[in-house]
Amino acid sequence: MVDSMLIKGGRIIDPSQGLDAMGDVLITGGKVISAGTAIDAAPKGCTVIDATGLVVTPGFIDLHVHLREPGQEDKETVATGALAAVRGGFTTICAMPNTEPPMDNAAVIQQVLDATSKAGLARVLPIGCATRGRKGKELADMAELAAAGAIGFSDDGSPIADSFLMRNALSYSTTTGLLVINHCEEPSLAKNGVLHEGWVASRLGLPGQPAAAEESMVARDIELASLTGGRLHLAHISTAGSVELVRRAKESGKTRITAEVTPHHLILTEEWALGTIEEGAGELTTPDKYAPLTRSAYDTRAKVNPPLRTENDTEALISGLKDGTIDAVATDHAPHTSTDKACTMQEAAFGISGLETAFGLLNGLVDRDDIDLPTAIERLTAGPARVLGEAYQSSLGTLKPGASGDVTVLNPDAEWEVDSSTFASKGRNTPVDGITLKGQVVKTIVGGVLVHDLQMTAEKGRADAN
Repeated sequence: MVDSMLIKGGRIIDPSQGLDAMGDVLITGGKVISAGTAIDAAPKGCTVIDATGLVVTPGFIDLHVHLREPGQEDKETVATGALAAVRGGFTTICAMPNTEPPMDNAAVIQQVLDATSKAGLARVLPIGCATRGRKGKELADMAELAAAGAIGFSDDGSPIADSFLMRNALSYSTTTGLLVINHCEEPSLAKNGVLHEGWVASRLGLPGQPAAAEESMVARDIELASLTGGRLHLAHISTAGSVELVRRAKESGKTRITAEVTPHHLILTEEWALGTIEEGAGELTTPDKYAPLTRSAYDTRAKVNPPLRTENDTEALISGLKDGTIDAVATDHAPHTSTDKACTMQEAAFGISGLETAFGLLNGLVDRDDIDLPTAIERLTAGPARVLGEAYQSSLGTLKPGASGDVTVLNPDAEWEVDSSTFASKGRNTPVDGITLKGQVVKTIVGGVLVHDLQMTAEKGRADAN
């Protein structure tokens, strides 16, 4: 007997086919059979999920996740990261190559794929190194990495500063048809900056990173992509200037370029490094610019690269998300141990653990009418599938017949308090710990298999507490 699952009575939002309607989703043998059409009688032996009052979407795709395995399993493993992913509604995640050893050869990529298969949760698509050892000196063997299963090439947090090397990376990548993903940061401008170069950094007496450090490399990479014809993907852009550069490049039609933004860069600003003021605890608010510093000032949980920027930047990012300049929302999930963050701001590691809070943060924009829900869902599903390329668009980020049976079931109206101690991820480093968010992932289905059920997770949590 072929296993079947019927998800009934939900609001189905599938931007890949312009679908926003009440209906049912039928999955058989791990593939979508139909979406939207009401099914009166469930097939014999079919698992039925009641989605009344809920939103049903294609499984979320995250283009930018740090799983840390191999080599840094104290921070995260493929298994813990994959569990965090499905709790956040992500059925497919792309693993960055800054592992130890880095993913610059087929053996390391195979190790990640083996760990993914063993975990049996979210799909993990590995991203290979652009240069050997992520050292920015010579190109990695892109053909070998592609054959091993890499879906793109990047040196992740180590920007490819050498323009000639970046040109060659984009040129050689055309033989594989895969992405080159760059962390856009001019090292000579960023220097040792730990926050955005602005009033908060000045007030705290800390070195800042100017917006120009990002924008100058965005501009360079756009020109190189135009020169070579390579597929350029810009990781986690964070400034108004970057949005405008990408918008102009897309309007020119001369460059194969895509871009992503994180939930935290859409919602949070540089002020979060000052810490959440006691009066605002439990709410998604920023401290008063002129309020006295509190005990939570120098909050290292808000230290991320690129840094949290200004309100003007968040507004530009939201605008870019709405008009399609920005193709995808990606978490840049960067888990760390408590000791990585329990130190001075300058010594603390960059990064936010973001898989399990992503939808709640993004849905905050929907709740305040900055974007509509179908747009938010598009940037989590069909948008990242387009970034991955034609080979993935028929199977991921869609509920078209024949697609992988990956489904995320949401309650956009549910309010919940972030409690990092309950995270599936080993990383507890989030600046929104204790904050109330609106919008929750109820169920996650991968290949027709229920891999996350909020009710069951909550019941287990209560049992463990007792």
